[in-house]
Amino acid sequence: MPILSMRFLPDPILRRQARKIGKVPANMKKFTDDMIETMRDELGVGLAANQIGSLQKVAVIQLPDWEEAIVLINPEIVSREGEREVVEGCLSIPGYRGLVKRSVSVRARAIGLDGKVIRIKADGLLAQALEHETGHLQGSLYIDHLVTPDDLWKIPQGGEEEEEEEESDDNAASGSGADEHTHEVGEQTE
Repeated sequence: MPILSMRFLPDPILRRQARKIGKVPANMKKFTDDMIETMRDELGVGLAANQIGSLQKVAVIQLPDWEEAIVLINPEIVSREGEREVVEGCLSIPGYRGLVKRSVSVRARAIGLDGKVIRIKADGLLAQALEHETGHLQGSLYIDHLVTPDDLWKIPQGGEEEEEEEESDDNAASGSGADEHTHEVGEQTE
């Protein structure tokens, strides 16, 4: 599976709204497999199609403790509850992190590769990833949700240090340890 080329800010495609998909095309499995491979190569938790130059309304998410990624076609957040502040980054804005406002929990709906409806009730990191990726598909970036304009900072260079910092920032922002970020695929119902 090929690694796809990432798009970075200020690429205008990141600010464009993705187009809803009607019938799931036959080549969607290969496309989403390539998206998943690219997301993993970039050490991401999620990836939206416009981040690799496509305006198809598709995202993939794989939390650190999941064995498989989920494919979300035409994902949308149908309800939100609460508000919290979390540290967030983005593969399309490398080298930066920001303190953003996100929901405590969300309910989302999408279509799977099999064409069936997927309903997800999520909190913690999964809720954050769902809001982040659906935002991308609407032309929004995490920097649009900063608590204040000063809540964006450059992070030090260095692969592993950067990844560890992100994990500890996630835990500090949520006020708990990694257990809060454990989400079973069983939360997903069809």
